[in-house]
Amino acid sequence: MAEDFELDTDDLGRRMDGAIANLRTELASLRTGRASGSMLEPIMVDAYGSPTPINQVGTVNVPEPRMVTINVWDKGLVNKVEKAIRESGLGINPQMNGTIIMLPIPELNEERRRELTKVAGHYAEAARVSIRNLRRDGMDQIKKNKDGMAEDDQKFWEAAVQELTDIHIRKVDETLEIKQAEIMQV
Repeated sequence: MAEDFELDTDDLGRRMDGAIANLRTELASLRTGRASGSMLEPIMVDAYGSPTPINQVGTVNVPEPRMVTINVWDKGLVNKVEKAIRESGLGINPQMNGTIIMLPIPELNEERRRELTKVAGHYAEAARVSIRNLRRDGMDQIKKNKDGMAEDDQKFWEAAVQELTDIHIRKVDETLEIKQAEIMQV
C-alpha cells in the first residue's frame, strides 16, 4: 500500500508560493515614501452596508511620485472613503476636492523607516511560519504512509520536502531584504 506513495510536491510548492505571494501583497501595502495605489488595498469602506475595497468605490490614480488620488464615483461615499483612510493607520491626511480625494505622501523620517522595517520583518516571519507549517504537513503525510515504505523512499521524500522548504524560506528572506532596502532608501 505505502509502496505506491507519492507526495504531491507540486501542490506543496504551490501552497508555499501562495505564502510568498501573500507576503508580497502585505509588503506592497507598506508605505515607503513613494506613492502607490497598492498601499490602499487593505482599506475597506463601509459602502451600502458592507465593507468594500476602495478600488471598487472609485478610481485610484498616482499622478505624481508623492500623490495618490481617488476619484469616488458616488458623491455620497466621499466622506466614508475619507474616514476609512483616516482610520486606516497609514498616517496620511486626505484632502477633499469635490469627489476627488487627494493623498499627499509625506517624506518618511528615520524613526518611521526603522519602524516599517520591523513591520516588514514581522510579515516575513509570518510567511516563514506558514511555510514551516506546510513543511510539517508534508512530513506528516510521509509519516502516515511510513508503514511498508522503504527507508530510502522515506528519506527521499523528507529531503524533497526540506529542499522545497529551504528554497521558499530563501525567497522570503530575499523579498524581505529588497523591501527593507527600499524602505531605508532616502
